[in-house]
Amino acid sequence: MFQQILHFLIETLAAFFVYLLLARFHFQWLRVPFRNQVGEFIVVTTNWIVQPARRVIPPLAGLDLATGVAAWLLQFAALVTLGALVGSGAMPGIAALALVALIDLLRFSIYILSFAIVVQAVLSWVNPHTPVGPVFDALTRPFLRPVRRLVPPIANIDLSPLLLLIVLQVLLIPVWHLRALAGGGL
Repeated sequence: MFQQILHFLIETLAAFFVYLLLARFHFQWLRVPFRNQVGEFIVVTTNWIVQPARRVIPPLAGLDLATGVAAWLLQFAALVTLGALVGSGAMPGIAALALVALIDLLRFSIYILSFAIVVQAVLSWVNPHTPVGPVFDALTRPFLRPVRRLVPPIANIDLSPLLLLIVLQVLLIPVWHLRALAGGGL
């Protein structure tokens, strides 16, 4: 029972910070402004790991590599810790765990985009002029734009978020299989 509690706490705490680091990485990559409630929360909760990482890891082609590497290292450390908690017999090798951590970042990024699409759709119905609306619009616009070209609004109803969510769910299937192959069922 204690092992299950510890497993849950490690997984939850690590996932919380990995999601925040990935959101920060995507905010910077997609040029989402940080001068809002969501952006400021992300910056304040991740500065403790991003600022030291930036001293060692320079940006690359406009990408905040320090934030991406910090997210990967944190996920990798969580996987190693969880593997050690389960026992060394069931734990895959370090290279496999590093690959699983990278695949997890892709999976979490798809979850972040899916969440942003749902929140943006709900806000557009409930409160289209909310201060955080532009944040979610900036996060989803690059992904929705090509879909909107293929599927124009029907009777002024935009179906592109629904179609993109379906595509993202389909993408998650091979990502899960790839994770299972790399991690040996971890």
